[in-house]
This record gives sequence, C-alpha cells and structure tokens, in this order.
Amino acid sequence: MKYLNFLSRIVLGFVFIFSGFVKAVDPMGSAYKFSDYFSAFGLGFLEGIALPLAIFISSFEMVLGIILILGYRRRVVYMVLIWFLSFFTLLTLILALFNPVTDCGCFGDALILTNWETFLKNVVLMAFALLLFLQRKKMQDSDKPFREWAVAFSLMVMATLFSAWNVMHLPLLDFRPYDVGTVIEHEMQIPEGAPVDEYETTLIYRNRESGKSESFGIADYPRDTLLWEFESSESRLVMKGFEPAIHDFAIMDQSGMDLAPEILGDKDYSLLMICHDLSKASETALIRARDWSQLEILANDFSFYAVTASPSEVVASISSSLGLGYGFLSGDEIMLKTIIRSNPGFLLLKNGMIIAKWGYRDFPLIGDIDPELTEVIGNASAPLDEEAQFLMEQGLYDDFSFEVMEFDRFTAGLIYAPETRDRERSVVVMLVMGVLILLFVSRFVSPIRL
Repeated sequence: MKYLNFLSRIVLGFVFIFSGFVKAVDPMGSAYKFSDYFSAFGLGFLEGIALPLAIFISSFEMVLGIILILGYRRRVVYMVLIWFLSFFTLLTLILALFNPVTDCGCFGDALILTNWETFLKNVVLMAFALLLFLQRKKMQDSDKPFREWAVAFSLMVMATLFSAWNVMHLPLLDFRPYDVGTVIEHEMQIPEGAPVDEYETTLIYRNRESGKSESFGIADYPRDTLLWEFESSESRLVMKGFEPAIHDFAIMDQSGMDLAPEILGDKDYSLLMICHDLSKASETALIRARDWSQLEILANDFSFYAVTASPSEVVASISSSLGLGYGFLSGDEIMLKTIIRSNPGFLLLKNGMIIAKWGYRDFPLIGDIDPELTEVIGNASAPLDEEAQFLMEQGLYDDFSFEVMEFDRFTAGLIYAPETRDRERSVVVMLVMGVLILLFVSRFVSPIRL
C-alpha cells in the first residue's frame, strides 16, 4: 500500500507542479480566465481580485505539488488536497453541464482541455487524493514541523515572486500562437481536406389545422405548405471542425478596412503597439511611443501602427490629453490580449513573422538604440519654416526626403539590447536559486519518505 501511496503523491505532485508552473509563467492569462468565470456566474464585482487570485492559485499549486512529493506534513496536506480537488471537481462538473466558459484554463495555454475532459481529469486525480486521504491517520509525520512549514512558506514566497515577475514583464514561456518566430499568415491557413464544422438543423413548422408546432429534420420536413407553416429554425454544432491556431487576426482602420493583409505582406519592418484597453495603458509608454511613430519620417523600411480595442471616444480623449500625435487602428480585445500580455505591448514584424516582443517596461527609448535619433527625429518632425513652406507651395518640396536611413541596421541592437540580456539573466538566476533551495530542502530538512 505504501508504494501505491507514493505513486499517488508523485502523480498528483507532478500534475500540480505542471499546472501551477504553466499558469505562473502567464498569470495575466489566468486573470483573464477568472474574469470570464466571474462574468459567467454574475460575480463581475470580483474582477478586481482576478490577478491576485491568479498569482495565488498558481503559486499554491506549485508548492502543493512540491510538498506532496517531499512528503511534508502529510495529514494536513492531504486534508487541504481533498478540499481543493473537491471544489474544482464540482466547479468543472458545473462547467461541463452548462458550458458558461469553454475552457477552464486549468493548464493555461500550454494544454487546452474541454470542460468534460477537465472534469474527467479531476475525477482521476480525486481517486488518487482519496487514497491518500483515507490513509492519512496511518501516516507518521516528521519531528521537524517548524522547518517543513518554513520551507513551504519560503517556496510560496519564491513562487509568488516568480509569478509576479511574469506580470511585470512578458511570460518567460509563451504557449500562445503569437510567440517569437511565428509566421502569422501560416498559422491562419486551413489545410486542404481539413474537417469543417458540422451542424444539426431543426426546422419548426406549425400545423394550420391543429395550431400545434412540431420539429423536423432537414430530410423529413413537410412539403405541404397548405397544411404546414414554417416558423423558425435552430442549428446546433454537433462536431467541431479544424480551427487554425490564429483565426481572428484583423486590424481595422477608421473606414472599416482590414489592414492585416497589408501588414503581414510588408517585406520591411512593422512595429505594432498593442493596447487592449487604452484607458488603463501606461501613459508614459504611450508618450514614449511618439518618437517611434515618427521614425517613419526617417526610415524607408519601417512602419508604426498603434492598435486598440477602446472606443473612438476614449481614443480621441486620451490622444488629445497626452498629445500623442499618432492615430489608432482597432482590433478585437480578446485578440489583442492573446497577442501580448502587456498594456501596451510592442510587436516587431517582418514579412509577417514576429521577430521580437516587448512589454512596455522592457521596451527601450528610441535614443537607447542610437543617441542621435531623438534629435534627428525632433528636427525632422518640427514645423516647416517659411522657406520650406514656400518650396512646398511651389511644388518643389517633394525633392526633399527624410528617408535617409535603414531601420534594419538598428534591429540587432534593439532585439539584443542590454535590458533584454539582463531580463533573461535575472530569470536564470531565479530558477537556479529555486533548484538549489529545492535540493537543500529535500536533502537536509527531511528526506523524501515513502
């Protein structure tokens, strides 16, 4: 029995570690999912706790998985485990029955399960958890409770800091279809012969003599229009067809024209500033982006696009109050949140390929890649003097061009900036420290027990 208990701990431990980790690297995604839950259950007033709850749940799952494997405080831990799994098993059953949210987000974007698959997964985990719970009174805990609780608390702090770091920056691992190296157009294609959505259609007719309504299928609906009168039809999805990884990428201008094909087909560089909610975006980042928008004046291989899901009234108000000087295109809010977990965030494209992504805290000033660019852009964007205005009126101003540089020569410094290296180095240090502490925990506090 003890080997079966040990197997149960290992299975549950690794599932919780994986589940917590994939959510901890993308806590904003979990926060969006919690917001969906709150909206579906009429608890919209709780939306403000979505992000703290996402950070806590991901950290709790990782720590629970670790201490399950290590065998710490088993009587208490098994009690917590059974209550935790019972709650989420019941929740996923409700989701499976009523389908208010199509994806529970249990494994973030790393592994997408249907609601029924998630419920069945929880039922299997509950079997392992019940086995441990029913044997808990036979378990003998170590004589070092303070040390074990101290280690568990320390791991919780580390996991929380790691999750919070991924909020402040972009996710360390990107499981969404917009990760660096993605050719967006390729991810939008549907393979030839791929299955399509299948629907079952029900036709409802009213009998003119009896006045009763009856339902019919496509093959057996009544042809006698003197006896039967058509009322309505209903369609139900019976089999989901193939859906490309990216199926909603569209960027609209003010006239409603989709500029996505033009942007994806551009052989030069396109910098997209993504703001899913302009009213909550960093004002400092919006103002700093002004220099990047004006780089179009100087570089003939560079375009700047600002995209938001905010209403035009909000865009006009914020643009005027901050004096941004650049316009905004529009995009679907869910699409923009999926592209980048930052508000605003920056996406650099070339030939439709994502070659770099930044959260606004990591995106450099234009002067960081070349100190002279700020002054040059300022001069190029300054109002025309009298001589230039005269030349423009005479039709001679077209002979002057500010397209005097290639943006391509700056891309290496932009993508591999010192800030990027420091960011990656800090994450590596955090992970190494975590591994060392875990080794210390498992070896010196109390060894793993069967």
